[in-house]
Amino acid sequence: MSDISEAAADFIGRIETSEVKVGIIGLGYVGLPLVQLFCRQSFLVTGFDIDEDKVAKLNAGESYIGHISSEDVRGLVDSAGFKATSDFDQLAAMDAIIVCVPTPLTRHREPDLTAVTETSKAIAKRLRPGQLVVLESSTFPGTTDEIVKSVLEAGGLKAGSDFYLAYSPEREDPGNKIHTAQTTPKVVGADGADAAAITNALYSKVIDATVLVSSSRTAEAVKLTENIFRSVNIALVNELKVIFDKMDIDVWEVIDAAASKPFGFMPFYPGPGLGGHCIPIDPFYLTWKAREFDVPTRFIELAGEINTDMPNYVISKLAQALNDHFSRSVKGSRILTLGIAYKKDIDDMRESPSLVLIERLEAAGAIVDFHDPFIPEIPHTREHDHLAERRSVALTPDLLKGYHAVLIATDHSTVDYEMVSQHAPLIVDTRNKAHRGDGLNAIIVKA
Repeated sequence: MSDISEAAADFIGRIETSEVKVGIIGLGYVGLPLVQLFCRQSFLVTGFDIDEDKVAKLNAGESYIGHISSEDVRGLVDSAGFKATSDFDQLAAMDAIIVCVPTPLTRHREPDLTAVTETSKAIAKRLRPGQLVVLESSTFPGTTDEIVKSVLEAGGLKAGSDFYLAYSPEREDPGNKIHTAQTTPKVVGADGADAAAITNALYSKVIDATVLVSSSRTAEAVKLTENIFRSVNIALVNELKVIFDKMDIDVWEVIDAAASKPFGFMPFYPGPGLGGHCIPIDPFYLTWKAREFDVPTRFIELAGEINTDMPNYVISKLAQALNDHFSRSVKGSRILTLGIAYKKDIDDMRESPSLVLIERLEAAGAIVDFHDPFIPEIPHTREHDHLAERRSVALTPDLLKGYHAVLIATDHSTVDYEMVSQHAPLIVDTRNKAHRGDGLNAIIVKA
């Protein structure tokens, strides 16, 4: 540790003995798993959130995230000393403050850093010498050292000499039992050698491996690169799906066969559009920032256009199938959407294309219900609030027979697709899950 200051070395020493008090701001799909990690290593953790309902539930030992049980939360409160609060004055008592707040897009598809800037202002009011502040929210390169740093320094303290500032992008994949928050390597970039060493030591205490990069900007770019890579490749297979469909070729069969090649190919699979907090959003953070440097981002923007248009393709396939097989239009047809989570086996519906599908089908005059074993009721959201409080219907043979078509939008593992294929008259399948065979009566259209 000869390259860092004595104060930084002291901070790292307290990390090693778990004496550092950790504050985590934002107790959602990113923040709550982090709480678990730090509590497991005997850190005293305080969670901060502006949502009073979340705070009350956590302090009562109740979970609101599907893959984290209430039993787990009770253990954090009863045994690990975790507490949640909406009192941001308690930030002053924290040694390390980790920020996990949303970074959505505006209605004009531009970065909305409101939560980041407001949280930074809240920290700045309580910031004291010697504290570490780490941003985890997905954002464009320069956010940490241009925006967050300037807000924090407005009170007179300086990053590097008075407090430590870093960026470490979240890599949370809800529901992934193999690559968990603990086992997924953590990228760390920081403002100066002291901040880098402290932040790396902090995450190394709770995560199996860290990847230290040269700056916060590099770490921010890593996060965007990961998700743009996925966005572009998903757009490619979505475009191939449309092309191969015209040629009467099954794109899933093509991809599975191509995946047998042991080098030079990585399988991506098509769907009804992109969902989740990162992949549909992060590319636009980079395209927005690139304008500052007068650099075109045609490839990234094209991928976004293809993925964003996929719900229209799915609806066109559904409309064509209704007309071809039953001489019906979408208007007046009863449609059951299977799955509204953005991916299978989780209760997360952020940016889910299923919500767009429901809205556009209803705008065309369809009567739409949904079934999702992980989401019994649609919560209130900014973008789709008019769908709030709708409830999942039971999936039974009689219910299936009452619909003109079933649209498979999310491939939850717990759904009995053979039963669906036996009793639904028409299935429009965006996930390659419908069954064919003797006794299975559904007309199946892949979309």
